[in-house]
Amino acid sequence: MSALEQNIEKLSGYLKRFKETGILNRIAGEDYAGGSGTFETTSPVDKSVICHVAQGTADDIDAAAKSAAAAFPAWRDMPATERRKILLNVAAAIEERAEEIALCECWDTGQTLRFMSKAALRGAENFRYFADQVVQARDGQHLQSPTLMNITTRKPIGPVGVITPWNTPFMLSTWKIAPALAAGCTVVHKPAEASPLTARLLVEIAEDAGLPPGVLNTVNGFGEEAGKALTEHKAIKAIAFVGESRTGSIITKQGADTLKRMHLELGGKNPVIVFADADLERALDAVIFMIYSINGERCTSSSRLLVQDSIRTEFEAKLVERVNNIKVGHPLDPATEVGPLVTQEHFYKVTSYFDIARDDGATIAAGGVTVGEEGYFVRPTLFTNATNDMRIAQEEIFGPVLTSIPFSTEEEALQLANDTDYGLTGYLWTNDLTRALRFTDSLEAGMIWVNSENVRHLPTPFGGVKSSGIGRDGGDWSFEFYMEQKHVGFATGQHKIMRLGA
Repeated sequence: MSALEQNIEKLSGYLKRFKETGILNRIAGEDYAGGSGTFETTSPVDKSVICHVAQGTADDIDAAAKSAAAAFPAWRDMPATERRKILLNVAAAIEERAEEIALCECWDTGQTLRFMSKAALRGAENFRYFADQVVQARDGQHLQSPTLMNITTRKPIGPVGVITPWNTPFMLSTWKIAPALAAGCTVVHKPAEASPLTARLLVEIAEDAGLPPGVLNTVNGFGEEAGKALTEHKAIKAIAFVGESRTGSIITKQGADTLKRMHLELGGKNPVIVFADADLERALDAVIFMIYSINGERCTSSSRLLVQDSIRTEFEAKLVERVNNIKVGHPLDPATEVGPLVTQEHFYKVTSYFDIARDDGATIAAGGVTVGEEGYFVRPTLFTNATNDMRIAQEEIFGPVLTSIPFSTEEEALQLANDTDYGLTGYLWTNDLTRALRFTDSLEAGMIWVNSENVRHLPTPFGGVKSSGIGRDGGDWSFEFYMEQKHVGFATGQHKIMRLGA
């Protein structure tokens, strides 16, 4: 039996219970049907129905929010060392079920096993990292003034809403939920309707590991109903959202009346800038990895290649050869590098840019075609002879599609890199240190890597500028979002107080 066949057999066992019972909402440690019945989740591999999923309503969100509010005082006041122990137990339990998480995620999203096998372990790492920060999360500062001893501290903000996307749902869910729980908040999680399987696994794992009922609640459903109700609910004090910039704008408006704190991790049209003096073989590897891994469905993908004109022909020729060699196939095959796109809607969106590129005058140098009839497969695609004003250079395609644009000078490269509504990441390849210092200082992006692909380090801030979002995740930045700052001033003597009406 091949590795693919073995994985399919294992997956069948994991999916059996979902097919029998469907996916229910989880509120206060109990299962609930959706107020609007159910919807189907299908696999992008072959368009087959995986299972039925509870379709949550505003009433379901209300019940979950009240559950989170009721559980909040005890979770907030639990000794930090006890909360830390529970979160470490969650991390260990995730690792124990890493294979189940990975296989289910591949089937639900189309992501390949070579990447999703690590995503589950990254989810465990998220819980372990933030658990280790729990004890000092509330620590503040001692700020002496002439008359006062000023003390700062932080307190958890309260019940929060977490809305996560479909591209790497398990890892991104833990990336938001772990620091919220570590801070002492309770959570209502609304997963993406296109990828609900591993959200259900997460809440089960967490409760089995000792998380009290109601601390993490999961309500499935659609953004127009369940998502809107969550962003508008008065008991929810903050919303952590990952998704499209347009949707981020909508939920900001929805949360305005209740003055919700918002953390928005949104889209990107990220440049990778390759100068002639770079290590071109390493740059080539990084360019390919950062757009074609994760099926190109990642906010930090380097979807615009800005390549210096003196090396353009050679670099693009090597790109074409490598891109045409990328293995597209079944996501549970360990050899597969690119799997199917997540949904029919997204498949149509990505493939529509093939005609858009032609109409705008660009060249499809590689790919630009679909693969097979069973699922939502496309060949990794490279557009050349492009300019930065084309739609393929300005709009977030969110698929395995790279647009190559030439530049001549450093000044032109910077102008092109910044000429976008987005500002999430940037990737710079050069061996000129002073150029790297100048360029990174002026590049409009929240995160920049020099001579590297995206290598995530959990203590560092993650987030973007412009239309790519508001706020930062990672390290203490996560606690700044999920906690309120408090100042207390203690008089150190009999300082003069102005007397009125004496």
